[in-house]
Amino acid sequence: MLKDIDSYDRKILDCLATDARMSITELSRKVGLSKNPVTLRVKALEAAGIITGYRAILSTQQLGLSHVSFVEVKLTDTRDTALREFNDAVKAVPEVSECHMIAGNFDYLLKVRTASMEDYREVMGRKISSLPHVQATSTFVVMEAVVEQTNPPLPDL
Repeated sequence: MLKDIDSYDRKILDCLATDARMSITELSRKVGLSKNPVTLRVKALEAAGIITGYRAILSTQQLGLSHVSFVEVKLTDTRDTALREFNDAVKAVPEVSECHMIAGNFDYLLKVRTASMEDYREVMGRKISSLPHVQATSTFVVMEAVVEQTNPPLPDL
């Protein structure tokens, strides 16, 4: 479907990624098409799975969740069953905002968001370290977020 995206679809995606609450009237004005074609295009982008939903972006600062750590996790076992067990268990840790399987010297990279270093220590000690098959972890504390995108960049047409 990506090859079928034209400049109007790109403008729609850019606008909605910036402000998903934008009315169809405002979106039509910004895109340069009337409301009916814009509505049809939005529905087509949704049906194609390019737009997967709409949500509010919450301020981690205002919610008191400004402490971010990245955690390298090495497992004792990387066979399918162990990976599934780890994957299922890590999804149940609400402080883990991202979890990525990595090809390299460790197996997973977690992004952990908490209110403080003390809270992080608690999450690490009680939750992350006790996840199935965890052999070792290494933590990197974020000092400053330089780039933090909520949507992926759109590829060039």
